[in-house]
Amino acid sequence: MNEQIQQIAARLRGLREALELNVEQVAEKTEITTADYLLYESGKSDIPMNFLFRTAQVFGIEISALISGEEPHANSFFVTRKGKGVSVERSKAYKYQALAHGFRNALAEPFEVTVEPVDKPLHLNVHKGQEFNLVLEGKLFLSIGGKEIVLNEGDSIYFDSSNPHGMKALDNRNVRFLAIIL
Repeated sequence: MNEQIQQIAARLRGLREALELNVEQVAEKTEITTADYLLYESGKSDIPMNFLFRTAQVFGIEISALISGEEPHANSFFVTRKGKGVSVERSKAYKYQALAHGFRNALAEPFEVTVEPVDKPLHLNVHKGQEFNLVLEGKLFLSIGGKEIVLNEGDSIYFDSSNPHGMKALDNRNVRFLAIIL
């Protein structure tokens, strides 16, 4: 796995140890299996953004602290220059760029997401809250709660993210979209 995933895994382990929790307790609180949590903490597996988001919510920390290791300090405004957001590559197919990583106590988590076309089965995610996606470039296939939707450049969708959802790039080209997780 890449260096970034290993660093996030080390921060997960550090958080668990600082809170004096065992693996089973963290897995239960974040609503995943102990086996999955051990995989994430080992740094040998992709760590889904929905898990990082849920972990941040459950333990009252900033998601940017998990992603980058830095605590946000801004409380009035925070500017992210083009291409300068904290970047997380979960896998070769997904790249997230955090756009509010320096803002303390953000009520939403905005990301610029790039999805590369891959020939793999669609992976579905579930997390509490809501999500807004606006396609900036390319064509995005979404499955939300069993419904299939195609979004083109300029199209957007707002949905309850507790419904199983997943996405992939279409037409054999990258898709880039703004994702805001509430």
